Amino acid sequence: MFHNIGILAHVDSGKTTLTEQILYRTGAIRAAGSVDLGTTATDHLSIEKERGISVRTATASTAYRGITFNLIDTPGHVDFAGEVERSLAALDYAILIVSAVEGVRAHTENLLKALDKASLPALVFINKIDRAGCDIAAILKDLSELTSRTPLLLSHTEGEETATPSVSLYQGEDFDQSVTEALCESCEEAEEAFLADSFLSHKRAEDLMKAHISDCSLLPVLCGSAKNAVGVTQLLDFMTDYMPSSKRLATDSLCGVIFKIEHDKTMGKISHVRLFGGKIANRDEVTLLSPQKETAQTESDDNEAVALEAKEDPREKVSQIRKFIGSKYSDAGEVGAGDIAALCGLPSAKSGHFIGSLVQGARFPLATPFLRVQVTPKDPSPDEIPRLAEALMQLSDEEPYINAKWENGQKEIVINTTGRIQVEVIESLLRERYKIAANFSPPTVIYKETPAKAGFAYADYTMPKPCWAVVQFKFEPMPRGYGVSYHGKLPSNQCFYRYQTHIRTSFNQCLEQGLYGWEVTDFKCTLVGGEHHTLHTHPLDFFVCTPMAFMNGLKSLGSTLLEPLLLMRITAPADLYGKLCGEIIRMGGEHENPIMHGTSVTLEAILPAATSMDFPTKLASMSSGKAVLNTSFYGYRECRDGKEHISPRRGVNPLDRSKWILWARGAYQLSQD
Repeated sequence: MFHNIGILAHVDSGKTTLTEQILYRTGAIRAAGSVDLGTTATDHLSIEKERGISVRTATASTAYRGITFNLIDTPGHVDFAGEVERSLAALDYAILIVSAVEGVRAHTENLLKALDKASLPALVFINKIDRAGCDIAAILKDLSELTSRTPLLLSHTEGEETATPSVSLYQGEDFDQSVTEALCESCEEAEEAFLADSFLSHKRAEDLMKAHISDCSLLPVLCGSAKNAVGVTQLLDFMTDYMPSSKRLATDSLCGVIFKIEHDKTMGKISHVRLFGGKIANRDEVTLLSPQKETAQTESDDNEAVALEAKEDPREKVSQIRKFIGSKYSDAGEVGAGDIAALCGLPSAKSGHFIGSLVQGARFPLATPFLRVQVTPKDPSPDEIPRLAEALMQLSDEEPYINAKWENGQKEIVINTTGRIQVEVIESLLRERYKIAANFSPPTVIYKETPAKAGFAYADYTMPKPCWAVVQFKFEPMPRGYGVSYHGKLPSNQCFYRYQTHIRTSFNQCLEQGLYGWEVTDFKCTLVGGEHHTLHTHPLDFFVCTPMAFMNGLKSLGSTLLEPLLLMRITAPADLYGKLCGEIIRMGGEHENPIMHGTSVTLEAILPAATSMDFPTKLASMSSGKAVLNTSFYGYRECRDGKEHISPRRGVNPLDRSKWILWARGAYQLSQD
């Protein structure tokens, strides 16, 4: 039996320390490592050891009381939330760690929302109960307000705020009474017992608790101190007895999800997979499936579109199957249903791909890159730019949010990032793994754009012959957060369906760069006109014509710039309230009414990312380090600063018709100068 467990938390809450203690207590490692000393099994990158934080997801397997625990230790820093997001698909349940002193923080809230969205069972481990300022009651109150699940404390703690507190699980009537009270609002049987001033029988309390944990209506809460190994054995016993196993998500046929990609000098790409059903052995061939893209909106009209051309799913051979504990591995030979392993020899694999068959689950984005950085090699020789581009493409496989972009002939590569620390990690990986020294520009904000008004987009490509393609779209702006939807199906005798497939494929590619060079979003596109010629149309003509129509439409209708916003929650000394309000207004932000508590004030503000990048440093200076700032991505709105923020275009602009046609037909190359 397998338990696939994600260890999640806000940074510095003790995830890696708890992982080490679990591995040590179950005999997987000889001694528990230290984050401070850089000796943990799961933090093996040099930058992880130097900084004392996790920046990559790490897997480790161990066994306890006849159950195999596959632990996934995830990064806690918000810059690496993409690692957590991808790991959720592989889990049977999560352990959410909350510091007993700092309590529920901004990223903890995001994790709770993600767990609810994914309908993933979870338990909370309140860590660091040995520290002064431990407040378990406040954490339980916050949890009850932030999730629809009912928090249920199941630990006795004694000697809190001492070096060696003790923890024991509720037993006997204490357990039965706590479960009855926690379930009385969601379970009729528990309600009847509660109203009768009684409680559920022990067996019934256990069964109902298991069921409500599994259906995500109950959130068990345990306490301890991972650093001092307090409460770790109790946690292991509770997981073994009450948390759901891999059987909950089992399938009859071969099915797995790839949740992590690594690269190895000898074996190439390594794909970490959670298998829901079936079995894979060395030398087996497997089918890789890309998850269907979610559409922005679905509308109940008859204006359907010609489907995109279905590509044949690749079949590739597994060369080796490994089981990892951090950076150390053993050759497993095979992996069966419910287990986690790493597959070597799948060059087409990407994070989020499925193996065998698709299993679609709800996803909740935890990371939104809103910053962009230009990367150039320090070595000016021409060969270094393609080498740097290849390295960044590999790192994009491991962290898709990086999304490295480069057009042959350009001197820099553009990457997306979620923050300064992620840039430092990329720089470190380039230096250590690829022996490349790179320069990184200061981060700039990623804007987006959307059609300014409704109207038509048109282009024809009928010269020089042989060629013939005509495309006409209707663009309609939609509300913020809508995304993009595509509609329209013309009669086949007007435009062959295969050409309409080419139009739709090319349209999706056009979305990457609009009038100002940014991604185009929040609009509805309908193909309303198109034409081919039975003699003169070449199959690639619509790939030439569609981008011209797209850009002509944006030029005639106008393109509205959208700027990213951040939600900031600031807790500071009350006497700084006036200065904080002034700073928020100066940055072009808006704030809610403040909440006063004693000598402190808390207020939430929505701020443009472009004007608030230096605010954390300024806030620390203003408050002499006394203020607490929690930041999360909020969304996009129309840019209000009146400036034209232009991103350099990759490739040739289709608005330059002559040059574009030559470039699209392979008759023109970008200058290397």
